[in-house]
Amino acid sequence: MGIRDIIEGKKQWRAHKARVKALPPDYQIVYEEMQKYLFKVGPIDLPDGPLLPGIVTFFEEGAASGKGVLELIGNDVAAFCDGLITNTRTYADVYQESIAGDTGASEK
Repeated sequence: MGIRDIIEGKKQWRAHKARVKALPPDYQIVYEEMQKYLFKVGPIDLPDGPLLPGIVTFFEEGAASGKGVLELIGNDVAAFCDGLITNTRTYADVYQESIAGDTGASEK
């Protein structure tokens, strides 16, 4: 990864965060909680993948239609996030595989 890639990545992240700040306050709060959750358990390609920008687009459309954020995602934010990352490789999967590999090595 070169310096240009790093600079471009920072520009994209700042533009993304500006879109989040343009959302209504309740949407911003829920987005920040979703982001925290997804960075803990989410897909490996989360920073570079389409998931976070897709959530912002979904929230922008919901806000434009006048809906509250909980009308869009429901009351359980974690369950909504889990639904978004079904069938994707997560850090939790990698950790579980490493544990399974360690126990298999110790049994030999």
